[in-house]
Amino acid sequence: MKLALFDCDGTLVDSAALIHEVMARTFVHFGHERPDVSLTKSIIGLTLDIAIARMQGKPHVDDEAIAMTAHYKAIYAGVRDEPGMDVPLFNGIKPLIHGLAENDDILIGAVTGKSRRGLVHILETHGFAPHFIVSRTADDCPSKPHPAMVVECCSETGMNPADAIVIGDAVYDMQMAKAAGAKAVGVSWGYASVDDLVAAGADSIVRQPSDILKHFSEVKHA
Repeated sequence: MKLALFDCDGTLVDSAALIHEVMARTFVHFGHERPDVSLTKSIIGLTLDIAIARMQGKPHVDDEAIAMTAHYKAIYAGVRDEPGMDVPLFNGIKPLIHGLAENDDILIGAVTGKSRRGLVHILETHGFAPHFIVSRTADDCPSKPHPAMVVECCSETGMNPADAIVIGDAVYDMQMAKAAGAKAVGVSWGYASVDDLVAAGADSIVRQPSDILKHFSEVKHA
């Protein structure tokens, strides 16, 4: 039995354009310049308040970061519903998830810096909700790279972290996996460079979603 724990943004879905637009509008609303998209991409995966503070070069979350976080959350759904703000699956993700779900010896979960509401929307929109039996979000645990998301998902499913595989596109995903004692698989199609993922502790790098199946090839098929 194996537990596949997927990051969401940058791993399952290409949400950078939406996240950046909401972040940019938030910064402008508070009198700051629009951030560069590369800066926004660098914090995707972190809990929102920590992400905003880091984008501003602040060592800690302060009152402004908290206020900006609240504003970001308040406008997110409205921006998401605007034309051109779709959050598509990366090519190959749908058959990957369905392929894993067909194997009774593989459990599927999510570990994400998104809110619970945001994750549920993604899973329901793409028909994945029945397949993800466990998840932890920014509403449930400390921000990545703290290992709590992985540890709690393992505890809930009765799995040993050594039998969990964290699949993500951010250095925070790799660091979280290693801190929890899980295997770390980095994806090349997300928002961090392959070199950064390797430096953060990735056990392996996959170039396309179908390659992830190889990490479960030894698991008995249903």
